[in-house]
Order: sequence, then structure tokens, then C-alpha cells
Amino acid sequence: MEAPIEDDLCTRIRRSEQALMGHHEAVLRAYGLTMTQYTVLLILAREGGLSGAQLARSCGVTQQTMSSVLTNMETKELIRRETSPVHAKVQIATLTDGGQALLDRAYQEVIILERALTDAFTPAEHAALCELLERATTVLIQQTRHAATPPTA
Repeated sequence: MEAPIEDDLCTRIRRSEQALMGHHEAVLRAYGLTMTQYTVLLILAREGGLSGAQLARSCGVTQQTMSSVLTNMETKELIRRETSPVHAKVQIATLTDGGQALLDRAYQEVIILERALTDAFTPAEHAALCELLERATTVLIQQTRHAATPPTA
């Protein structure tokens, strides 16, 4: 043990993630949304119709979890699923008008935090922080892949 735990980058990243998720979950709860449901709405609004597998990868959840999320969202009439014209066994999820309206309302509150974070830094600091976070994310992804690869004998 060389440095105090509060100096550990992983601890700081985790604390930031927990604070961000806590804020978003509190805001989204008022709209009857989970963070994953909100992310699905956001992705579908930006990218159009996607399969459950594509959404699962984008949200970082399993396909089984995404299937449950999409069923719930379809029941709430936030999305609709239709058979893919390319693959008969694949369902493509798209936003409903109600889903888009709910996303628009929730986004107006979520963006308040984004603006507050942006305002907390000078433009140069903001750009540097974004670049540093991207670099940290790259290292985290590389290390995860490395840890998931069994050593060769």
C-alpha cells in the first residue's frame, strides 16, 4: 500500500460514476424510468430502430436483461417492436410518440447536470477532462480484455 485509497484513480472514477448514477436515477425515477430504460430511449432517438442485441451491447447489459427491459417498455407503450425485414427471428425496437415525449421531458432535467458540470470547468479544462476520461476508458477496456483472456501455457 503506497498511497491512500482516496488517491487511487479507480476509486475516484467509481465515486464519480456512483454520484452520476445516483443523480440520474433520482431524476429518472420521477418519470418512471430506470437508467437502462432511459438509455434505450436515448439510443433509439439518436440511432433509430435497433435489435435487442444491439441495444444490449450499447447499454452494457446482457441480452436476457435487455429482453426484459424491452418487454417492460413495450408494455408501457414507450417502444414498439416489429419483425426485422432482414431476419425473421429478430425484433427491431423503435420509439413510440409516447416514448419520444417522455424522453424529451426527462432529458430536460438530465441536461441540467450536464450543463452544471460543463460550467464547473473552463473550456480548456473541459476539453482536457474529456480527453483524459477517454484515455482512462481506453485503458480500462484494454485491461478488462486482458483480464478476460486466459494466460497461455
